[in-house]
Amino acid sequence: MENENLSPAKFADRIQINRANISHILNGRNNPSLDVVSKILLEMPYINTEWLINGSGQMYKDGFDMDSIPKEHDLFSQGPATTPQEKEVVVKSEGIEVKKPEKSTQVVENKIIEGQKSNDRKISQIIIYYDDNTFETFIPQPVK
Repeated sequence: MENENLSPAKFADRIQINRANISHILNGRNNPSLDVVSKILLEMPYINTEWLINGSGQMYKDGFDMDSIPKEHDLFSQGPATTPQEKEVVVKSEGIEVKKPEKSTQVVENKIIEGQKSNDRKISQIIIYYDDNTFETFIPQPVK
């Protein structure tokens, strides 16, 4: 998953197994079943079977180019974000194409929006989601 930049959820979706199964395997609760191993090898035929099962040898089969794997992007390793106002313009100069972003400006009117103020609203629960697809729920205790 790490070499292909896949989250546990994306990996589970890719090999078509339940996301909870991947979570249990990664947390050490369960070992991968033969079905999981078979699905990994079916979806990723370039993975060395010996490495996957025993951890010995190279991860990829001989002759496989790791750079040919399409990478999934994550939010933290991408380059700078482009705004919807940016358009690509191709400028041709002596047979060489150069892509130059053309920025347009947009006037934005700032307005103050008054929220509904209600003193009878109370927090009923707080849910924290973790990157390993687990979560915790906190329910506040009544004030005495």
